[in-house]
Amino acid sequence: MKLSKTIITTTLILGGFTLTQAQENAKHEDTEFYTPVPNVVTPAKIAGAAPSDAIILFDGKNLDQWVMTDDRNTPAKWKVGKGVFTVDKSTGNIETKQSFNNYQLHLEWKIPANITGEGQARGNSGLFLASIGKGDLGYELQLLDGYNNKTYTNGMVGSVYKQTTPMVNASKKPGEWQTYDIIWTAPVFNTDGTVKSPAKVTVLYNGVIVQNNFELKGPTQYVGQPSYQKAHGPSPIKLQSHGDKSEPISFRNIWIREI
Repeated sequence: MKLSKTIITTTLILGGFTLTQAQENAKHEDTEFYTPVPNVVTPAKIAGAAPSDAIILFDGKNLDQWVMTDDRNTPAKWKVGKGVFTVDKSTGNIETKQSFNNYQLHLEWKIPANITGEGQARGNSGLFLASIGKGDLGYELQLLDGYNNKTYTNGMVGSVYKQTTPMVNASKKPGEWQTYDIIWTAPVFNTDGTVKSPAKVTVLYNGVIVQNNFELKGPTQYVGQPSYQKAHGPSPIKLQSHGDKSEPISFRNIWIREI
């Protein structure tokens, strides 16, 4: 037994010497590789502007990249003017013509300076990170006035609606442009429709992280608990025409990069 312990100890020591010698003889080239070569992307010269490989979803001129959610054969009817577009609550939700899976999204929006109301009735809209049907079906990131506006915290601006509270409140005053920068990882489903991996989202609000790779429990539910009921693939991005009576919010400079 003692002999066996000696042999084992000696082997370990020799193994240690071998690893040490290998490390001493290593060259820096041994841990370098040259493929794959990343594609070249030219970053924007102005903060918030689109990089060279982005898909422009709104360039300040028209809503050609958008359709009505409830009738995807109908062009988006919201109002465009002076480089922005504004929610038209008489028409319904709009969503992108194109469907997306995983992406990086930049979106700028503004609560009207003359906003009235309080709580959820204060500039309410929603950014559906994946629209999976007519109406308000999908995964909603809340749009709302968050400046001195009290409401339930999993329904405030920066929340994944009814699922999680934002880490901080980085809201600017109404009348100032707000920014969302979003990394969306779409859910993946098994062939039988069960969830293989849930959706995840990271959100920077006005340059401040408010959601850090948050794992969604399912599509948004206004009443009840969210859950993944139906498998789906790449989906449009949707903007909500909320039915409250407050002044409608506006948008500008929207672009996306597929991941």
